[in-house]
Amino acid sequence: MQPEPFTLLMTVYGGDREEYVRDAFRSAVDDQTLRPDQVVLVQDGPVPPEIAVALKELAATSPVEVTFVHLEVNRGLGPALDAGLQAARHDIVARMDADDIAMPHRFELQVPLVRQGAELVGAGLLEFGRDTGDVVGRRIPPSDPGDIVRYSRLHDPFNHPTVVYRRSAVIAAGGYGDLPLMEDYWLFVRMIAAGARLVNVAEPLVYYRVGDGAYHRRGGRELLRSELRLQREMLAEGFISRRQYLRNVIVRGGYRLVPTPIRRPFYRMLVAPYGARRNAAKAAEAAQAAAANAAARLPTMAVPDAPAALRDPVASGPDPTMTVPDRPAYRPKHARPDDDVQTGYDIWPAYGAQDPTTADPREG
Repeated sequence: MQPEPFTLLMTVYGGDREEYVRDAFRSAVDDQTLRPDQVVLVQDGPVPPEIAVALKELAATSPVEVTFVHLEVNRGLGPALDAGLQAARHDIVARMDADDIAMPHRFELQVPLVRQGAELVGAGLLEFGRDTGDVVGRRIPPSDPGDIVRYSRLHDPFNHPTVVYRRSAVIAAGGYGDLPLMEDYWLFVRMIAAGARLVNVAEPLVYYRVGDGAYHRRGGRELLRSELRLQREMLAEGFISRRQYLRNVIVRGGYRLVPTPIRRPFYRMLVAPYGARRNAAKAAEAAQAAAANAAARLPTMAVPDAPAALRDPVASGPDPTMTVPDRPAYRPKHARPDDDVQTGYDIWPAYGAQDPTTADPREG
C-alpha cells in the first residue's frame, strides 16, 4: 500500500526576491529526502518580471507536479493560502515560505506524524542572516500537548513556516481568513479549540531568514491593530478569559509599541527560548519519574540476622581472609544517567527529539 501523498503550499508576492524564491522552492522539493507529490504555487498579485520568469522555470523543471494559482490582485497571506488550499489535491499539506530554507529531512520527519494521526505538526527553526551558516537565533516551540495549549493563550505555539497539517482540519476550523499578520495564530487557536491533535517537533527543521528589518516588522501601529483584533476574537470565542485578555493587551500590545532595540533582546531572551526551557523541564520530570518507577519495581529482599560472631567484631576479631570489594552504587537497569536528560519530549506516541541546544553543529 502506497503511503498517503502530500502537497507543498507556497505563496509568492511582489515583495519577494527572485533568488530567495528559487532557493526556497528547491530546498522544499528537489533537496528533500521525502518529496511532496504536488506543489501548489500561489502568485499573490503582480510580481516583478524576474520573479515571474523564476516561477515559470521552477514549474517547468520541477521533479513533481506544480499547480499554479494566479491571483490578479494582492490579497494578503491569509486569503492567498486559502486559495492554495482549495487547489491542493491531497489532505496532508506542508507550508513553506518563499524566502526560507527547508532542511533536507524536514518532511521525512513531519509527514509520517500526520499520517499516524496528528492534525497539526510544527517544528523548531533557526534564524539566519546572510546564509545558513550565519545562524543568529533559534525558536524552539513547546512540545508537551498541555504546554502547547497553555502557551497558545499568550503566544502563537507553532512556527508557521514549519507546519504540516490536515487540510480537512484547517477547513473545518474556518481556514486562514483575513486577519493581516495574525492569520496563522488565529487559525491555530481555532484548531486547538476544536480539539485538533497537536505535535511540535523540538528539532529545528527550517532555516528562517531574518534581515535587518525583521524585528522592526514585529512592531508598529498596523500590527497593533491586528493584535487587538485577535485578542477580541479570542475573548469572544471564550478561548481566553477577561483577565487573560487584559494581560495580553498590555504585554503583547506593549511589545508592538516599544522601540526595536528593546524588542529584539526581549524576544530573543524571553519569547524564543520558552519552548526549549519547558521541554527541558518536562524531560527532567519524565526522567525522574522513570527512575522512581524502576526503583519501585525492585523486589524487597529480607536480610537475615548475622551470626553473633559477625555482629561483634571486637569479640571475634577481624577475619584476615575476608575482603570487601569496592563497588559502584546500584542503579536500576533502565534509569537514565544524570547527564543523559534530553530536552525533547514524548509524543505521538513515542517520538523523541534531540537536545535543541545541540540540534545544529553550525550554531555558535
